[in-house]
Amino acid sequence: MNDYIDIYCERLGYGLWAEPLNALTNAAFIIAAIFAYILAKRKNALDIRSVTLVMLLCAIGVGSTLFHTFATKAMQLSDVLPILFYQIAFIWFYSLYIIRLNAVKTAALFILFMVLTVLSEMAPAYILNGSLSYAPSILFLLGFGVWHLKTKQKEPYMLLLAGTVFAISLTFRSIDMAVCDNIKVGTHFIWHILNGCVLYLTTRVFILNVKGRNNACL
Repeated sequence: MNDYIDIYCERLGYGLWAEPLNALTNAAFIIAAIFAYILAKRKNALDIRSVTLVMLLCAIGVGSTLFHTFATKAMQLSDVLPILFYQIAFIWFYSLYIIRLNAVKTAALFILFMVLTVLSEMAPAYILNGSLSYAPSILFLLGFGVWHLKTKQKEPYMLLLAGTVFAISLTFRSIDMAVCDNIKVGTHFIWHILNGCVLYLTTRVFILNVKGRNNACL
């Protein structure tokens, strides 16, 4: 059978365990979800918003594991959609409940993000190994990070740290195929590990800084 998607250096061929490191390192997202859940519970912040972010972290881990295990087009959707949904949820929640923008301005930011994402997705896949599609995420994360620092929110440098780690993570994703001759397993698995850290940091920032929590917590 040759109908699998082969876009990462580590893939050895067709089979469930053709990308063992890429599959197993998705545990980073599950670990991030567990720590975020513990933090939210400790801070009495288990409302629909924090739980949504935690559940999306789990979905990213599960979806990416499925894709790197089965490597089919259907499983590719299970990989990319939870990541997109997390980005949308974080931008919406952070804008509305931490920056405290009104619904119209929050919607405008959301539309801007989606337009930039669609445009970046139209770039040829060979550019940065398809990583250019994450450029809008870095721009928004660093923009939020500057606002977070200037307004002296809790853990003021955390989003800038997350943005820096994300840029490093994206570099490892981009060079995966380029270094394949010298590093047989590639570098995509490092993207998983570092991204787990990035998503924990962004979820942590939301949990620690959210205002106007729902009265009914989960």
